[in-house]
Amino acid sequence: MGWLRELSVDQQISLLFVMVFGALGLVTLGAFFFSLRERNSSAAARDLRFKRDLRAAWLGATVFWLSWVSGPLGATLLFGLLSFLALREFITLMHTRRSDHRSLLAAFFVVLPLQYALVGNRNFDLFTVFIPVYAFIAIPVISALAGDPERFLERNAKIQWGIMVCVFGLSHAPALLLLDFPQHAGQGAFLVFFLVVVAMVAQVTQEALSRWLRRRPLARAISRSFSWRAWMLGALVGALAGAALYWITPFKPWQAFAMGLIAGGSGLLGEFVMKALKKDVGVRFWGNRTLTHEMPDGSTITAGSDSAGALAGSSLSQAGLTGAVGLLDRIAPLAFAAPVFFHSVRWYFQLRG
Repeated sequence: MGWLRELSVDQQISLLFVMVFGALGLVTLGAFFFSLRERNSSAAARDLRFKRDLRAAWLGATVFWLSWVSGPLGATLLFGLLSFLALREFITLMHTRRSDHRSLLAAFFVVLPLQYALVGNRNFDLFTVFIPVYAFIAIPVISALAGDPERFLERNAKIQWGIMVCVFGLSHAPALLLLDFPQHAGQGAFLVFFLVVVAMVAQVTQEALSRWLRRRPLARAISRSFSWRAWMLGALVGALAGAALYWITPFKPWQAFAMGLIAGGSGLLGEFVMKALKKDVGVRFWGNRTLTHEMPDGSTITAGSDSAGALAGSSLSQAGLTGAVGLLDRIAPLAFAAPVFFHSVRWYFQLRG
């Protein structure tokens, strides 16, 4: 520990990335040799799921590295791009009408850039209320000016919720890079790493334990894997992982445990909420491809990839492929955990910027 503390901040973070990419490289190599064995259909399905999660881990580590290399400004722009893609993915699977176009343009090209500009400028007091107050008032006003009352509340609530999750929640991750801890200047990247690891460990633990524990799902219609026992154990293991990483943070071990418990628990609840949203729109994964068509009355018909042939062969000849890459499935826990973790850290340590 003494040798690590003697290193400069850049050297410490560089060593961290060497460890992360080294571990991912070893896991990838092991997975490659393991995949050469003959597997039955169920094992092949598990392998496919593992490879998808491994690709997501590589992507997350690469994004994290790029955000550090590019500095606070580059990290803010990078997370802004992720928010844009996540919001597009969210809106793609939601019911919208022609009259919502102005509200959507405001969400993508006004609210999102202003939120990240406030983050980059360290206007933390304003950026925490900009979306919940000003944007949430402005979006319905813009929609009302379009003169379409059909399903008005539902349509605006969906747009507001997409902004809340994909923009407001995710924007707190680069804000961690800009927090100014006394005697720990420039170590915000460690806080982001701490948050990502805790959220990931809690999520993996809950999913694994849900298969071993006696199934007592809290809301079977939403998720068969979510129960209070699995949630508590997942958050606890995430907190233990956070306590093991205390040395890269400004926290003492018990503080790291408490912050890890907060971040892990809130991330798991966020993932549960997003599962409810997926059930509402009728998809298993946010990455499902969809066919959409706007009807003459302004409504949009959406069909999953399984219905693509039938939809294409119908009178809806102008339907086109839209869809997403499953980004929301990966960032959902982070989008919920980041604001809770950010404000907990800022409040407890009385940080102004």
